Amino acid sequence: MERSFYYPVSWSEAHKYKLQLDQEGVPYEIQSPLDLPILEKGQLAIVFPSIPLRMYAWVRTLFYRDGLRYPDQYSYDFGAR
Repeated sequence: MERSFYYPVSWSEAHKYKLQLDQEGVPYEIQSPLDLPILEKGQLAIVFPSIPLRMYAWVRTLFYRDGLRYPDQYSYDFGAR
């Protein structure tokens, strides 16, 4: 899956978001700090591809904020932790 943006969430929040995203049919994947080293301890990332604007508006409302740009795997910051 192409990765465009993500939301860092706690382990306890991830299940709630997963249920809602599955119900709406929104494409996503969940990554751990092993997959995305910039995450803090105790966090998971819910990662999204580029999605249609209407779907993004729904996702943005679900998380109460804009998503963070997914880091380029070839950039220095990606594996900095």
